[in-house]
Amino acid sequence: MLLTVLVLGGSILAASTVAGYLTLLKIRTSSDVANSGKAVFAADTGIEWELYKAFKKSDYPQPLFSNGATFDSSNDGENIKSVGESGNVFRAFEIGIAGAANPLPE
Repeated sequence: MLLTVLVLGGSILAASTVAGYLTLLKIRTSSDVANSGKAVFAADTGIEWELYKAFKKSDYPQPLFSNGATFDSSNDGENIKSVGESGNVFRAFEIGIAGAANPLPE
């Protein structure tokens, strides 16, 4: 009888621990929604900044954000890649511009 109680108690403890860990992961994910939005908009800004520099031939300085988000972008002439970061959340965009004409007025 003692062995049965120990086995059942251990099983319930293990199940409770796993359920608690999964709940903690869900809470962390839901609390990072704000940072995820900031990172998405930062990555989008990086794409737009690279497009502006490419089509306007301008040396405009990199935009700064008041909310603490940052981005890292690159343009190799065929693809533009941008990774936005806010907190510990990263979001990325990539577009292809190979063969794109300059549609902007000079």
